[in-house]
Amino acid sequence: MIKERIQELMTQVQQMQAQSAEQMEALRIKYLSKKGEITELFNQFREVPKEEKKELGMQLNALRQMAESRLQEMREAFEAQRAAEDKPDLTRTPEPIALGTRHPLSLTKEEIVDIFSRLGFTVAEGPEVEDDKHVFGMLNFAPEHPARDMQDTFFVEKEEGVQKPTDILLRTHTSSVQTRVMTSQKPPIRVLCPGRVYRNEAISARAHCFFHQVEGLYIDKNVSFADLRQALMYFAKEMFGPDTKIRLRPSYFPFTEPSAEMDISCNICGGTGCGFCKQTGWVEILGCGMVDPNVLESCGIDSKEYSGYAFGMGVERITNLKYRVKDLRLFSENDVRFLQQFESC
Repeated sequence: MIKERIQELMTQVQQMQAQSAEQMEALRIKYLSKKGEITELFNQFREVPKEEKKELGMQLNALRQMAESRLQEMREAFEAQRAAEDKPDLTRTPEPIALGTRHPLSLTKEEIVDIFSRLGFTVAEGPEVEDDKHVFGMLNFAPEHPARDMQDTFFVEKEEGVQKPTDILLRTHTSSVQTRVMTSQKPPIRVLCPGRVYRNEAISARAHCFFHQVEGLYIDKNVSFADLRQALMYFAKEMFGPDTKIRLRPSYFPFTEPSAEMDISCNICGGTGCGFCKQTGWVEILGCGMVDPNVLESCGIDSKEYSGYAFGMGVERITNLKYRVKDLRLFSENDVRFLQQFESC
């Protein structure tokens, strides 16, 4: 009886496994504690006939040693695993790294792109380091235009020691992407151009030397200002709410004629007047207009057959209106506390 039980327990001990230290301790209690199954066999061993004690004693000792050895192997494995988990990662920073979330500028840009994609606009991208031709020349900027001055634009020197500006610069607007599209594609063209732009301005709560734009371009036959107004009205209502009103004020841009600046009814006070809208009830959000025929011709498009409209907006400006961020510097300081405010967006 004891002999068969010893063989049975040997099989169980050989197959013994534990997934945690708690399970290992439970196995130790089951087999080797004062009331364990192996200990119980040693208690029964006293009643074994004298002639069988030598053989059964050897088997019992082998069983106990096997159980102790198996449990020791498990214990060492768990300790090694714990040591590996507790071992410091020397590549990590000494302080815990707090994670942020998606950047508010990215959230706004993606929402703008999504709205205009419903109108058939596709995204086009271009280089941030551009040449004078695509940034100014093809967009009807006069040679003496102030934007070409080093006080307004970051020019890139061709070689070390050259002091005068060259025709290589950091783009001041994403309109340069539009000129590249117009010279490489035939109408109809309907593109949206998001990206970072650079201007030589002092950094403050209301201005920065780099910011983000989204510009749109639509060229086809018989495109009118009414088409532009409808597209912008749709955008305003989708972005700021169905009760949003718009108004277009005459303005001037070298690359559009006629040109306008678009205001929306203040989404904070509902148009009744507040400090944000300076008590006017209106907030400017973008510039727009019909593409100047000179721009179409410089890009190889027949201005007598085709017409088009263009618009451009600052992503920071739209983000300020949606999330009421008053300091532009917060967008580029990488403060996780600032980003955590947008976890639910």
